[in-house]
Amino acid sequence: MQTRMTWIAAACVAAGLAISSGAYAIGGASGPHVGYPASGKLGAVVLNPYELAPLTAVIKNGGYTVTDAEVRIVPKEGGQEIKYKVSDTQVRTHGGIPVFGLYPDYRNTVEVSYTRFANGKSERVEKEIYRIYAGPANIRTAGYAGVTSVFPKAEVKKMDPAFSDRLYLINNMIAATPESTRAVWNNPMGGALEWNRYPQNAIYDTKGELRWYMEPSSIFNYHDIYRAGIMMGFRQNKDGAFTWGYGQRYVKYDLMGREIWNRRLPDGYNDFSHAMDPMQNGNYLVRVASSDHVRADGKHVRTVRDVIIEVDPNGNVVDEWRLFDILDPYRDNVLKVLDQGAVCLNIDASQAGKTLSAEQLAEQDKSDKFGDIVGSGAGRNWVHVNSVDYDPTDDSIIISSRHQSALIKIGRDKKVKWIMGSPEGWKKEFADKVLTPVDSKGNKIKCEGSKCEGSFDWTWTQHTGWRVDSMSDKKTFILSVFDNGDARGMEPPPLPDMKYSRAVFFKIDQEKMTVEQIWEYGKERGHDWYSPVTSLTEYMPDKKSVFVYSATAGATYNFKTGAFESAPNPYIDEFKWGEKEPSVEIQFKGTSGYQAMPVDLSKAFSQ
Repeated sequence: MQTRMTWIAAACVAAGLAISSGAYAIGGASGPHVGYPASGKLGAVVLNPYELAPLTAVIKNGGYTVTDAEVRIVPKEGGQEIKYKVSDTQVRTHGGIPVFGLYPDYRNTVEVSYTRFANGKSERVEKEIYRIYAGPANIRTAGYAGVTSVFPKAEVKKMDPAFSDRLYLINNMIAATPESTRAVWNNPMGGALEWNRYPQNAIYDTKGELRWYMEPSSIFNYHDIYRAGIMMGFRQNKDGAFTWGYGQRYVKYDLMGREIWNRRLPDGYNDFSHAMDPMQNGNYLVRVASSDHVRADGKHVRTVRDVIIEVDPNGNVVDEWRLFDILDPYRDNVLKVLDQGAVCLNIDASQAGKTLSAEQLAEQDKSDKFGDIVGSGAGRNWVHVNSVDYDPTDDSIIISSRHQSALIKIGRDKKVKWIMGSPEGWKKEFADKVLTPVDSKGNKIKCEGSKCEGSFDWTWTQHTGWRVDSMSDKKTFILSVFDNGDARGMEPPPLPDMKYSRAVFFKIDQEKMTVEQIWEYGKERGHDWYSPVTSLTEYMPDKKSVFVYSATAGATYNFKTGAFESAPNPYIDEFKWGEKEPSVEIQFKGTSGYQAMPVDLSKAFSQ
């Protein structure tokens, strides 16, 4: 009996000590015992509730019905405020108030307002304070000597007050590691499984502070071919959630890290990369390849970056665009002038400045060398689609083909409607689809081969050929592009430091089959702003601005060898529409970027 009383006394003392250090929710005999701290007038705070986004939390509803919630992350001194309304739908979905934008390794002050209901009574709570410590930002790193931080440091060089509420998502990746480069497909030959890099996805505010990042271990695994790959093609959907793909998967998650769906590619397709576009009809355009294609010579191959599929919200494949059947996989004009040291993410410094001859390309078809290599014919990287977009006015898709240096519009009938690119090398059936350059008065611009008079230029090894929906209609098509600039003019420049990139907009008259260049930026920045691969240009209707990410610019470059000697230091630039100088410039140090974009919190939490 004495022992029992001593145990009870000890338990009571322990409970008293616990309660004295903070309010704890407790249970009884009728239910499970709960021993966690309960902050404020609601329930517990759950940090990183879905194990994907460590700088998020949910303030649980504590058994109340919670409505009309608002959240404010109190900024550090001189920092950027994050403030947003939370819809009742979001509160119900997360079982409490979702908190986004915590500072890492910091005791955050979170201010919430809400109305709570229980047992027929309601109470409005204004500006209730929660203290939430979020741990240091931490993901896997490459481990190389040159790596000095988990995430890149952001240097804010310019920030117009009109953009001071921005939050920018960067879709980056760490360098190749021994773990990331081991897997290959063996049967059938070819494919692009070796594309495997650890993700470095994060959101920064306009002060250069990290406010969100993805810790991907719950959904990504180097050692599982169906959970590995490069995360690419991030797009914020109308409902605020993000879609993207990697390797053999395409997925949808909200900003809190909650899974909406995470699917394997349909069995007839493989090797997602680059592009996943939400269509206006609720379906998705996904850039994949064929997992088993029979060539004209009877060889079975996995193709490379040359199939577009349309999937509905349930994952059914409603249509496909097999580009090796639609276009000419043996047009090799661009392939012969590509710098082999910068073939998309397969950057090999030892090949810098080298190109492929017609003889080398022709010789490939005598062999069984297929896969993610520059070459002509299905089973090789002949087209390299890096973006796809949809035009609802005529039910067509627009693809950006890096290895054809062309933006191409293709109808539902699988017929080419127009080609925005150099006229050189197209077969007769495509030659009359090439757009004619004109000036602002509609006068034809004189062109010879791949070069035109004046400031007009085609795009070269470009990325993100997107329709500006708010400015386009059935007749007029406004096109935004990041013109990377490799193989410009169908010839390498005399010196490597003469290469440059552009953000550029074109106005296409789809009836007259003409194209006018209406805005450009980047040529004046020269080689420092040159981004040989990846990158993005996009019109942002919320601020009537142009957003640009030169995602592999700013690397240290050896002009004697033509090789990169450091990781890139990419730039975010944002322009007021029509302006020639950016209102925003942020540079990220020591990281390889793919794309970036502003994040809309109202879409994510207020709907």
